[in-house]
Amino acid sequence: MSSPKFEEFLSKVTSKVKSKQAHTMIKKELTHHLQELSQSYKERGFSKEASDEKAIQEMGNPFTIGEKLNPLHKPKMDWVLIVLFVIFASISFLPLVGGIPEVSLSSTYFMERQAIWYSLSVPVIIVFLFFNYRKIMNWWMYFYTIGLLIHLYLHLFGNIVNGAKKWVSLSGLTVDGTIMSLFFLFLAWAGIFSKINEFRSWKKQGFLFVLFWVPMLLYMMVPDFMVGIIYFFCLLGMFTFSRVHKKLAIKLVVTNLMAGAMFVIMIIMTSSQSYLFTRLSAFINSDADPNGTGYMYMAVKRVLAEAGWIGNGLYNDLNFQLLPESHTDFAFPFLVYSLGWIFGIVLCLILLLFISRISKNAFKTKDLFGRLIVIGGAALFAVPTIWNILMGFGIVPIMEVSLPFISYGGSATLFYAAVLGLILNVYRNKDIVEPTIADI
Repeated sequence: MSSPKFEEFLSKVTSKVKSKQAHTMIKKELTHHLQELSQSYKERGFSKEASDEKAIQEMGNPFTIGEKLNPLHKPKMDWVLIVLFVIFASISFLPLVGGIPEVSLSSTYFMERQAIWYSLSVPVIIVFLFFNYRKIMNWWMYFYTIGLLIHLYLHLFGNIVNGAKKWVSLSGLTVDGTIMSLFFLFLAWAGIFSKINEFRSWKKQGFLFVLFWVPMLLYMMVPDFMVGIIYFFCLLGMFTFSRVHKKLAIKLVVTNLMAGAMFVIMIIMTSSQSYLFTRLSAFINSDADPNGTGYMYMAVKRVLAEAGWIGNGLYNDLNFQLLPESHTDFAFPFLVYSLGWIFGIVLCLILLLFISRISKNAFKTKDLFGRLIVIGGAALFAVPTIWNILMGFGIVPIMEVSLPFISYGGSATLFYAAVLGLILNVYRNKDIVEPTIADI
């Protein structure tokens, strides 16, 4: 227990530290040093009161200490990520310049709506940036329940578009329900993985098994395979860095690998005529039906082949006639065709910088929960980005997946804005939160 003299000393120190959130951590660290110094004097024969007094004197002027600690324990902003966000926002308008003829609406209409989505994304980032993120660590059950309730709503009342029952109509506004559920499940699993070693009993491990696979099955039922893939890799990334005990990790990995193998076999056996089977068949042999299921593969190859180093301009004959959805899923091939491979390479480098910057930030925080949020957030950006670009080269199957912050769409823009806000929040508080990772 800290002595009154120590408390007075610590109060003077923290009076010079503006971040109130950092006060607890500073007091804990300084109390430990004071107690060690006091103990050393007691061992030399000094009384407790004299030992405490000498320990305080050896520490120095409390106000000077506080002034030195203040800049070390103040919120910091990652301006690089913010600048990159602004760059992506600017690029997102380029595929809309020529309009979207198949929708019979002017380019102005879509550009205005894109401007609205980005205007809304800014307050979303701010909301998720300025709060104590550690307070939601123990809310994982609520987040998980909300994610499941969204799926229940989709099953009962969801709107079907392109064969997927994943859209929710709210007062004339259509929102992607699966990506909403993904956000809440992401938060839930960050909380679960931050205390993964508490799930040691077989019952709790079985509970984890169910928690993981239920959303996977629900995403397959929608169907929205791409969100299911993103969900899987997001959880895989967080699990890898969750500091789970080795024996528990082996049990969980082996169990889920066996279940995963059975899951894949079940899909293959029951999906001979399904949407997934059709997509995979077109990917494996796109030349078999060039005017049908293989059309998009052939179209993307042609677009990229005709791009050239400097492109064909944003106003061109192939805007949307050859490549449908060039403002959403195929924004990358369209930008390469319009502005050239030089622009495409630069865009890839900027996206790589964005993802690598987020990944590096994960290891700058001393808080495990915060680290898992950033790692999961990095996966939420990396998986759709990599998949979107690779499917343009025919390396992975073509699926409905947007390029984060660049493809047109309100639901995805707000989703990624919320994730970015959380990532910036963790970085902002990296020198303020109390460490929960022992080896840093």
